[in-house]
Amino acid sequence: MNKPIFIKWFNEIGMDDVSLVGGKNASLGEMYQHLVPRGIRIPNGFAVTAQAYFYFIETNQLNEKIQDLLSDLDTQNNEILQLRGKLIRENILKASIPLQIQNEILEAYRLLGQSNHPISVAVRSSATAEDLPDASFAGQQETYLNVDSEIKLLESCLRCFASLFTDRAISYRFDKGYDQMKVGLSIGIQQMVRSDLASSGIMFSIDTETGFENVVVINSTYGLGENIVQGAVNPDEFYIFKPTLKAGFSPILQKSLGTKELRMIYDSDEKKMVKNINVSKEDQERFSISDSEVLTLSKWASEIEEYYSKRAGRKVPMDMEWAKDGLTGELFIVQARPETVQSQKDKKGSLETYQLEARSAVILKGSSVGEKIGTGAVRVIKNAHDLDQLLAGEILVTDKTDPDWEPAMRKASAVITNRGGRTCHAAIVSRELGLPAIVGTQVGTEILKTGQIVTVSCAEGEKGFVYEGKLPFKINHIDLNIFGTPKTKIMLNIGNPDEAFRLSFLPNNGVGLARMEFIISNSIKIHPLALLNFETSNDLIVKKEIETLTIGYHNKVDYFVDKLAEGVATIAAAFFPKDVIVRMSDFKTNEYANLIGGSPYEPHEENPMLGFRGASRYYDLKYREGFALECRAMKKVRDEMGLINVKLMIPFCRTLEEGRKVIAEMEKNGLKKGDNGLEIYVMCEIPSNVILASEFSDIFDGFSIGSNDLTQLILGIDRDSEIVAHIFDERNEAVKTMISQVIQVAHSKGRKIGICGQAPSDFPEFARFLVENKIDSISLNSDAIIKTTLDILQIEQEKNL
Repeated sequence: MNKPIFIKWFNEIGMDDVSLVGGKNASLGEMYQHLVPRGIRIPNGFAVTAQAYFYFIETNQLNEKIQDLLSDLDTQNNEILQLRGKLIRENILKASIPLQIQNEILEAYRLLGQSNHPISVAVRSSATAEDLPDASFAGQQETYLNVDSEIKLLESCLRCFASLFTDRAISYRFDKGYDQMKVGLSIGIQQMVRSDLASSGIMFSIDTETGFENVVVINSTYGLGENIVQGAVNPDEFYIFKPTLKAGFSPILQKSLGTKELRMIYDSDEKKMVKNINVSKEDQERFSISDSEVLTLSKWASEIEEYYSKRAGRKVPMDMEWAKDGLTGELFIVQARPETVQSQKDKKGSLETYQLEARSAVILKGSSVGEKIGTGAVRVIKNAHDLDQLLAGEILVTDKTDPDWEPAMRKASAVITNRGGRTCHAAIVSRELGLPAIVGTQVGTEILKTGQIVTVSCAEGEKGFVYEGKLPFKINHIDLNIFGTPKTKIMLNIGNPDEAFRLSFLPNNGVGLARMEFIISNSIKIHPLALLNFETSNDLIVKKEIETLTIGYHNKVDYFVDKLAEGVATIAAAFFPKDVIVRMSDFKTNEYANLIGGSPYEPHEENPMLGFRGASRYYDLKYREGFALECRAMKKVRDEMGLINVKLMIPFCRTLEEGRKVIAEMEKNGLKKGDNGLEIYVMCEIPSNVILASEFSDIFDGFSIGSNDLTQLILGIDRDSEIVAHIFDERNEAVKTMISQVIQVAHSKGRKIGICGQAPSDFPEFARFLVENKIDSISLNSDAIIKTTLDILQIEQEKNL
């Protein structure tokens, strides 16, 4: 056979050939040539060039017909758009692929199989105006899986040609300003990976919600990966920290178990090619890939990003699809393209944040997409035929979306789906359109009713909330260019790990207070001793609650350690390599008792605020084993994940002897002060900490002033009492004298000292007092950091500090 005109093998093409084979195929060729030699597996294949498409259009005399149907098209009119698109596709499907193109496709198909037996291939459309840095064209054309005969292959190629004119593709190109007749279509034909027998998914080398660049995000499900793209399943999700991964650690920051109700497999029916089957409850309750596979995929994602970034001369975050072969157990990358939403945002010059000003009853929860807030009337849409009912500004509520829904989605003020993860079609398109979306609610179409007024908030971290009624919110526009760098370190107080990536873009010197108890109460929810004694417990109700929360964990204790480690690691990764000071648990006995299974382990106290809390618990037989689990989690964060920017802090340490006992207890559990740079601080929140500051300096590496408790104990006020609340004031001279004194002592002993209490966030004059006393750092709530930083810059300038 003569050298083919219309076929190019992957080893013959690269990123300079987008105009010939489209973005998808150009990227596959680039990786096949340059990354396969480095150990990244990519299934072989070939491209039917865009030249073949144009020749097909020309020989079938379709140009004029298509141009006529596209003339004077109003893409906002769904009815006309659907009619014109349908007529164009019908004209293409009635046409014939020229014989020369057919022969070249079939010859290459036989060579790919290297035998007389037909092989199974994926047939993917690759337009010449896709996968560009500013336009993803996500899902605009079709993909056909498990194509395993020559007849089906040619049929699939014809359908790919027709899919250049799906309604959403026409609309998308029109809105992006592309000439409809100059965009060509190449077809990628790639050997199928038998992921129907294993798992597959999508991954990004950037956080798709915040644009945080130091993580790989992986979604995984059983079977073929189309279920994730289509939003048919809620997948498993993993976050991996790239910097310490590269250094040889195993930094899986988060693991979220998806429901994965369906598995897409090959179908013996020649017309369908694939089908969905139900996944057993047992398989739903385990992760679809192992930790080692997560780490392998993450390394590949980092290498792919590094390669494309080096080639482009700038950072190029990537959007990739992967598959695991169930016959060989091998992992493969089957697609890669530049990420086109977060990578295009300017986070160095300005920042836009949304903030609710009031809250009402929470109607629904799910996974948040984007960081915005939207309000409006609900419109429940059960199928695509009813999309014309959606009015501008309404909130679209549906089971799941697919690419045909995209033109209508542009009208919505927010999107809510029952199914799907953060990489499903609804999520991808909502990001591109700048819409807040909540996916994977499971019951959204049942709970919400058309006409109901709600507020959709995606501005509160990983979880998205649907609130009753129309709530007020504000949009903050922050010009980051106005900031200088104060000599006083400005740090953040953080409890919720879900907010860490977003908050990392604020001007800061790290985290002065990461509250461990927030993670325990919101993510773990179970008393550690209830987990340690799970097997011997006779409380069947508590055991059932624990079983429900710890699905996927045979060893219930590992659940506590892993979830606590993941929460702290997420915060530490967000601010790496800046210091992140993590306060060990500081629940009061009544708060511990409120955790699942907690009441049998907690004494009743009349005044828990001054009782069995902080350091006194850590070495006591009544909680020592629980503290050991906290230590195990922190050791995992530092030693296994490589996040040595984590410093630890001991709260409510009343005496020197207590401090020594806690240090010894930590060392017993693998956290030795000084090892691998570990620093252990103490909260300065009791008068004894100030009076004996010099002696406490011999035990600990530094102090963080807790102005709330310190004020309470200096003034003798129960800060929970409304009767004497008016007397509580951190600006009282006695409090300021104590704080000034401890700053001087700490500096004389060469110890770091900061403040993490509320006062500098609330009172500018208190912040001024701290700066004038040359405190090392001030840790603030996120909503106060901008104003207070500007105040501190002014104070330092005035005082020439």
